[in-house]
Amino acid sequence: MPHFFLFLLTLFLFLLPLRALESHNSRFNHLQGPVRMVNHVGSMFPKISPLGAPQPFLPLAPSPLAPFTNTSIPKLSGLCTLNFSAAESLISVTAIDCWEVFAPFLANVICCPQLEATLTILIGQSSNYTNVLALNGTNAKHCLADVEQILMGQGATTNLKQICSIHSSNLTEASCPVKNVNDFYDMVDTTKLLTACDKIDPVKECCYQVCQNAILEAATTIASKGSDILAMDSAHVPPEHPLRINDCRNIVLRWVASKLEPIHAKKVLRGLSNCNVNKACPLVFPDTMQIAKGCGDGISNKTACCNAMESYVSHLQKQSFITNLQALDCAETLAMKLKRSNITADIYGLCHISLKDFSLQVGNQEAGCLLPSLPSDATFDRISGISFLCDLNDNIPAPWPSTSQLTSSSCNKSVNIPALPAAASSQSPGLYSQEILFIILAALLFLLMATM
Repeated sequence: MPHFFLFLLTLFLFLLPLRALESHNSRFNHLQGPVRMVNHVGSMFPKISPLGAPQPFLPLAPSPLAPFTNTSIPKLSGLCTLNFSAAESLISVTAIDCWEVFAPFLANVICCPQLEATLTILIGQSSNYTNVLALNGTNAKHCLADVEQILMGQGATTNLKQICSIHSSNLTEASCPVKNVNDFYDMVDTTKLLTACDKIDPVKECCYQVCQNAILEAATTIASKGSDILAMDSAHVPPEHPLRINDCRNIVLRWVASKLEPIHAKKVLRGLSNCNVNKACPLVFPDTMQIAKGCGDGISNKTACCNAMESYVSHLQKQSFITNLQALDCAETLAMKLKRSNITADIYGLCHISLKDFSLQVGNQEAGCLLPSLPSDATFDRISGISFLCDLNDNIPAPWPSTSQLTSSSCNKSVNIPALPAAASSQSPGLYSQEILFIILAALLFLLMATM
């Protein structure tokens, strides 16, 4: 603990002058209009163009973090039957995606989808020599504990199960009556399934659901025609029950993963999971009563209305990073809640609310980050530290839905998928990573001091 405390204090002091300098630059740039990066800073980042596709941005954790992501030898049970070496590279990626500090803020989009894909691939690959697509209850407990130990040994968060709501039962067949590979072949048109899911376009798949429909068909088949009546809980869940079909869907995904190389399988599974990730807003919306008060009476007081709106949005900005498509859903969800509070005017436009306002922000520096809607991973470099992709062109006004507009999927929203329309941004991209890391480390430092 003293060494970690010393590290936090050192890093806190390291970032303090950088934060002060950038805060000064931010105020100067604000007075000058759109940011013009000076050469020694601007050369580090891609140019922002008002036209064309958005350019990615890698917010970097400072290099002092590098020594603290060294691997350690995990304490394994020795009782897990999974072959971890079959997915060694995926486990390393998962550890970085679920790194200690950022995991809670990247859980919905990066960390948990990657963890779920890794577990699916591990079980799928093991089925090639065990002939079963699920672990028994005891083995599942040992294997999940071992996966945790391996990931934590490589820098992942210590409360991964809680963040991602993963239980050992997720590694079993649960209520699905089929887990034997031979039974699976007898019931499922595996050629059709593999043809549909061998290669997927992560954009087209979310709209046309070719692979997803094939998986659902296979899952429904084994859920309704399963012959193993002794399978755990299968007799207690009707064949057509959504829970049973979902459990069988996991079996199908493991079979698909068993037929693909691990890296290829990861792309397919992350592409499928991102379809669900981008379908809905993951944020929790507080009561909108204060906005209704401030923006009532036909918005007689614009200042009071926008103050109430900004105060409300500030609560959303403390939750997590979200994708640009999730931001569209979040903007629409909040707009519908406000309309139910008899607010019909476009207060997004009135108060200059943009899509990035729904993602994690830092203070009042407008240093937000919308993640790209396509699957992405964090990366680690011993010089630059932990990095993850942000959309530089995220300064897009939040759309206020018309009265007749119905909730729509990302496939028919007026945006380019997978990226939002590019727009000139007036924010300095250099502000993001050091500001957010400063806040996180300051909070950690405070908590450690309080408990000493």
